[in-house]
Amino acid sequence: MFTKVYKYFGAVLYYLYNAAVTNIPFYWIRHAYVRRAFRIPIGTKSSIHMGCFLTGRNITIGNYTAINRKCYLDGRVGITIGNSVSISPEVYIISLSHDSQSPEFVTVGKKVVIEDYVWIGARAMIMPGVTLSKGCIVAAGSVVTKDVPPYTIVGGVPAKKIGDRPQNLDYKVVYFPFFNTDMSR
Repeated sequence: MFTKVYKYFGAVLYYLYNAAVTNIPFYWIRHAYVRRAFRIPIGTKSSIHMGCFLTGRNITIGNYTAINRKCYLDGRVGITIGNSVSISPEVYIISLSHDSQSPEFVTVGKKVVIEDYVWIGARAMIMPGVTLSKGCIVAAGSVVTKDVPPYTIVGGVPAKKIGDRPQNLDYKVVYFPFFNTDMSR
């Protein structure tokens, strides 16, 4: 009985965030809710923009990282996001899915790891178990089903190597636009 009540209460907290809190135009309110209600650590100068959908507590967000509008973060199994990561609008990061070959449609989950200096383009999808290594870029609209080596640029469905990125990266992603716009401070 206690477990059912606990799960129900947890579901209510996620519902409140995804239906209301995510649309509040003040970062400090959204971040405070995520830190306190879900106990998800958000690093220094990192931002979760309006309209993001969160599920699951197994999410860690490093320093100087921007998670842009309307992203879906599935932390049921786990997502680790490093430092100076840029996640563009409407990106899906999925850690739990189903086995397409299972007659019982069983769930299969694996942690997603996003290392430092990764840039994920708009509407990309990162599938369970993928590691995006340091400095890699995922092109907009790509579906990543396999690990991406460091400083590699991938694109397509499924994502394949399309180029390389310089290895001397030294920047911080600090992006706090006003309200639900691209107009920043």
